[in-house]
Amino acid sequence: MSSLCGACASTLLTTTLTRRSRLFVGSKHQPLQRLRGGTIRANGNLAVTAADDRRLKKGIAEFYDESSGLWENIWGEHMHHGFYDPNAVVQISDHRSAQIRMIEQALLFAFVPDDPSKKPTSIVDVGCGIGGSSRYLSRKYGAECYGITLSPVQAERAQALAAAQGLGDKVSFEVADALNQPFPDGKFDLVWSMESGEHMPDKLKFVSELARVAAPGATIIIVTWCHRDLSPTEESLRPEEKILLDKICDGFYLPAWCSTADYIKLLESLSLKDIKAADWSDNVAPFWPAVIKSALTWDGLTSLLQSGWKTIRGALVMPLMIEGFKKGVIKFSIITCRKPL
Repeated sequence: MSSLCGACASTLLTTTLTRRSRLFVGSKHQPLQRLRGGTIRANGNLAVTAADDRRLKKGIAEFYDESSGLWENIWGEHMHHGFYDPNAVVQISDHRSAQIRMIEQALLFAFVPDDPSKKPTSIVDVGCGIGGSSRYLSRKYGAECYGITLSPVQAERAQALAAAQGLGDKVSFEVADALNQPFPDGKFDLVWSMESGEHMPDKLKFVSELARVAAPGATIIIVTWCHRDLSPTEESLRPEEKILLDKICDGFYLPAWCSTADYIKLLESLSLKDIKAADWSDNVAPFWPAVIKSALTWDGLTSLLQSGWKTIRGALVMPLMIEGFKKGVIKFSIITCRKPL
């Protein structure tokens, strides 16, 4: 039975990949153009068109409305990569603990204090999924945590899990746009974005909002997918690299990509301090093969086929994520900084 499932899934992946529809019907992706000084822009104004922006956000919301239940059933409440020791032999049972390790490694990298007198008390989780990070951080620090997502299904499920885990009075979730957050200036002493930046069509507006809601002295943590940094002699990625990323964009409802260096330049332009970054691509290498393996089980395959076309289309580009990492086109980056006092 398992071999039959694998054969069916392989056939489905192969045949459907050649017939994938484009995300932006009737329009083209606006590539991020790298300007002198390292800033980035899309079509000269740091944004896609208003129509594409609406279409993108609608696609993101529907994608996660469809897929979040499937993900939770197979992988649990954390909708992000795990952190692994490079070259380690990884078992299926290791993956959920690796997702917790990703959170802890991000906090460690950013020097978020455990000292009761210095630990964060108010946290925002930007692009919260079903709230796994929010609840973990709230328990760890005894903090209030606010999560935002474009997906009504995710927000409802996240709140239900918070109530079930006894965190209903500490953690709250709502549907909101990360580029226009519903919070006052300077509200949070930890601003957390775990794998949501790749969905943002305007990277400057994204990091500006993170900085706006951060309190003076607050830590900002961005863990995100990037493309490789360009060399000094390059104006853009190579054509074959762009084609690969465009295919992934179509499957996962992503706008144009940027590099880690681009993020750093944007943070510098906002006068944020203690900016640092690292490439964790080797530490997440086992993740996508494990996701594909879980999808090729009988439960995974039948659930996938029942979940809807958007989820299936996302599954079809998972092998391209592996290809992108292996070729060095895709980088899994952490970027952290602090808001000046």
